[in-house]
Amino acid sequence: MTSDEQDRLSKGARGDASPSSGSSPVTRHSSPFSFPIRIYWEDTDAGGIVYYANYFKFMERARTEWLRSLGFEQEPLRLEQNLLFVVVDVEAHFRKPARYGDMLQVTCEVDEASRVSLTFKQEIYRQSVDGELLLEGRVRIACLDAVRYRPRPLPQGLLQEKSE
Repeated sequence: MTSDEQDRLSKGARGDASPSSGSSPVTRHSSPFSFPIRIYWEDTDAGGIVYYANYFKFMERARTEWLRSLGFEQEPLRLEQNLLFVVVDVEAHFRKPARYGDMLQVTCEVDEASRVSLTFKQEIYRQSVDGELLLEGRVRIACLDAVRYRPRPLPQGLLQEKSE
């Protein structure tokens, strides 16, 4: 691997990034992973619309379920592999509000990858992924050592193709 390729990977280059060990490309579903969320009173503010910070919780749930769909549970990763995922950067563009009683679909797909981080493109729709777009966002997570809180490589097996 050239020094340019290594530099690009460490900065989270787009596409089929792989660690210097020569692993396969990042795991990707053939379409964005989608997770349903129902809006309850506890999710809304005094105006009856979803409080802005709750959208980040919904996005977190979708990423956690995406990991679960690939066979990774966060607690065993922490306990058995001494590994944590932490959010290091988040960007959100709020298009329209969600309201009490709405059914939402929260999507999650890997957009960029490096040896120690993943950047997800996430969207939130009313009813279905064909429904009304409420939020567009990007979230970058880093993989850390659970004791030292220092960057470490993504878990073995996460960097591979997933066929559906």
